[in-house]
Amino acid sequence: MADDSSAWDDLMELPADPPDMRLVCLNCSRPQSVCWCPFLPVSPLNPNCRVVLLQHPAEEKRSVRTAPILSLALAPGKCLIFKGKKFPHARHEGLADILASPNAILLYPSSTSVSIETLDLVSQDSEKFYDLVLIDGTWPQAKTIFNNSPILRNMKQVTLTNHEGSRFVIRTQPTDKCLSTLETAAKALALLENCQEIQEILLKPLNAMCDFQLNHGAVTHHSKEFCIQNQIYPKLVGKRLSKLMRNACKDNN
Repeated sequence: MADDSSAWDDLMELPADPPDMRLVCLNCSRPQSVCWCPFLPVSPLNPNCRVVLLQHPAEEKRSVRTAPILSLALAPGKCLIFKGKKFPHARHEGLADILASPNAILLYPSSTSVSIETLDLVSQDSEKFYDLVLIDGTWPQAKTIFNNSPILRNMKQVTLTNHEGSRFVIRTQPTDKCLSTLETAAKALALLENCQEIQEILLKPLNAMCDFQLNHGAVTHHSKEFCIQNQIYPKLVGKRLSKLMRNACKDNN
């Protein structure tokens, strides 16, 4: 009985109120202790081009992702987000017209992709612009969306070349040449609008987010390519990924 009484006394001493929840930023939905909003541009950027994200539903659930930075850093209407696993869908109002437009280009490393640097630049005093279409998700998710969406395979496909490695060091990339959605959009906008400042402004919140996460216990993630080359990759590698890694190694050499 003495033990039961002691346990009951311990329960009686527990606070009746629920524990305080972490304060969350209403703008980026991140905990205020790791909020990157102060690193957004004072005035949203208003480039001539638009960014169109085809987002896999699972991407929205990730705690660390880069699409919200694009959405908040660019002016209203300059970052459009459509969610799904196949595009376009009846609920994607206006997307079919965007994807079928001659101004639309798909940033995707297919066998028919050309370097984005071969495209005409966009000047501030011209009416020319591009709709930069990106698939937002993991590499397997992006590949599935691409294969399941015939309209994407008919679009002009471009890829980035001669870029540095990803700064998104808190998330594993397939190869050393892969970039996050934000980095891809930022680099493409900077190249097409001939304004390097666009890239640096858009990447400031990403740099801050990575610093916050590393300071709160996260670790730096090397690419799968790096881990396999150095024999530190903990998972078994399938045939498709193995082939991708071998091709990446050949390209680097």
